[in-house]
Amino acid sequence: MTQADDDLGATDEGAVEDDELQKSSAPLLDHLVELRRRLVISVAAIFVGFVICFAFSIHIYEFLVVPFKQAVGTVSSEPTLYFAPLEFFFTRVRLAVFGGVALAFPFVAYELYKFVAPGLYRREKSAALPFLLAMPVLFTLGAALVYFVMMPFVMLFAVGMEQNAAEGAGVSIELLTRVGDYLSLITTLIMAFGFAFQLPVLLTLLARAGLVTSAFLARNRKIAIVVIFVAAAFLTPPDPFSQIVLGISIIALFEISVLSVRFAERKKRGKTNDDTKEETEDGAVA
Repeated sequence: MTQADDDLGATDEGAVEDDELQKSSAPLLDHLVELRRRLVISVAAIFVGFVICFAFSIHIYEFLVVPFKQAVGTVSSEPTLYFAPLEFFFTRVRLAVFGGVALAFPFVAYELYKFVAPGLYRREKSAALPFLLAMPVLFTLGAALVYFVMMPFVMLFAVGMEQNAAEGAGVSIELLTRVGDYLSLITTLIMAFGFAFQLPVLLTLLARAGLVTSAFLARNRKIAIVVIFVAAAFLTPPDPFSQIVLGISIIALFEISVLSVRFAERKKRGKTNDDTKEETEDGAVA
């Protein structure tokens, strides 16, 4: 194979990519119409998820209060949640909105991908698929950590603040948990941990875009740790355990991100070296 053949092959590959972009190009009005269609589908998916979750909102809430019952049940035979007039109804609505968004997330992510896909090359489309699959998996892992680890400890911590009149200065301190307060607490923690677990996806995408490198991440590890614990202090209730758990989890995800970025860089360098070697061998044969 001659150098002219190599140039012809590179030209053909470039022509194919140019053809892909030409086929995906469209007037601004067409893009706006397509964006509106994708938004309508996404809103419809969220609405359907809202209706489904509202129909089962009581069952979902009973599932979410299991950590509360396990914690309070250690000191009380009848764990009780209190609510004001109409509070439980609006709590069901909020829960249905939260569940509807979570349920419709795969559809919304797919519609977003379909909107931007025409502007991507074929290799970029194949590279984006693993990230689309990883996002809901990582979010679920974060939510599971909240449900099985964080909430039981947070509620045990709250219950531990109770005291009888005989134990203190003649005043009883009793935990009275409201329905809305408990839902706000657990949903806030789920959202915080769920989005925090997206860190490997975010950093790997930034690395693929050439905005960060593994060396940059490793060099600024100390700064990242400080920022992570400051963020954990704002995102979690004011107890040290939840802050430490979230901080350690994000740090572990940060280290996984560094390894993921480093692996992507090695893969890219290996591909470049193989292409260079092939061109050298072809030139020697010619």
